[in-house]
Amino acid sequence: MLVVAFLLAANLATPPADTYVDTVDHVRIWYTSRGKGSPLIVIHGGPGMDHGSLAADLVPLEKQHRVVYYDQRGGGRSTLATELSIDDHVRDLDALRRHLGIDKVTLLAHSFGPAIAALYAMRHPEHVERMIFLGPIPPRRGAFREEYGATMQKRLTPEQQKRAGELAQSYASESSDAVAACREYWSIQTPPRLGKSHPLSVVKSDLCTASAEAIRYGMTKTNGTTSASMGDWDWTAQLAQVKAPTLVIHGEEDALPMDMVSEWVRAMPEARILRLPKTGHFPHAEQPAIVFPAIEFFLAGKWPKDAARK
Repeated sequence: MLVVAFLLAANLATPPADTYVDTVDHVRIWYTSRGKGSPLIVIHGGPGMDHGSLAADLVPLEKQHRVVYYDQRGGGRSTLATELSIDDHVRDLDALRRHLGIDKVTLLAHSFGPAIAALYAMRHPEHVERMIFLGPIPPRRGAFREEYGATMQKRLTPEQQKRAGELAQSYASESSDAVAACREYWSIQTPPRLGKSHPLSVVKSDLCTASAEAIRYGMTKTNGTTSASMGDWDWTAQLAQVKAPTLVIHGEEDALPMDMVSEWVRAMPEARILRLPKTGHFPHAEQPAIVFPAIEFFLAGKWPKDAARK
């Protein structure tokens, strides 16, 4: 069944390189397709960022798959919309799936992206073939933000914390250079998100490819509004109904706490986790020799050797 679905979707006419999906609330979602083969929809992190934060590091997938990247509403080339709830993001994903003519999708999501993927799987289980989560936020809020914040604070010097705060505040000013601020901000904020042995250069993707307007909007509007809409989230009970095989790949040195991320696997009956030592929040960039073979193994219908059930 999986192979048939992939072959049917792969034989669909390939859309133009850069195009849009119009949603029911008149938001335009930008997307692009790269590569050929079985389709794979990529959901970037954020909220408020764009596909550029992942694309350059996922190029190996394009050798065997038609990889569909899109910019979530409120960021990148998509409409800088005022309606920015997590539910809006889930509806946008369904609009993209329907537009592409794919009955059952395979989703690859990073960081915040798994929130969209998981909610989509809960609401549209009949349209999800399988999922891959890279460095995901946990399936419930709990003390996640406090633990994550404390870890990040320990990994930054007081001077770095001060400067990052100044740069974050500068986004609100239309007179500031949002692109320059973005690049300096992530030059400070990316290293503490990596495994200790990895230099900043290991991440090839550009976290600041969007326009100044989109960067400013994403950081000052989209991020806070979407995050607030999630409230005190806890999806662990509903996840028991998600039957799509799900591979979670998480670095042991990620600032996102492993014990909370592991709850994805405990909550979903068909999920396993691949824990990577000496790896942080970008496992696909930090450990490509492990991550991409594991993904291909999983997409072929088999679990990677070291993927654990709990």
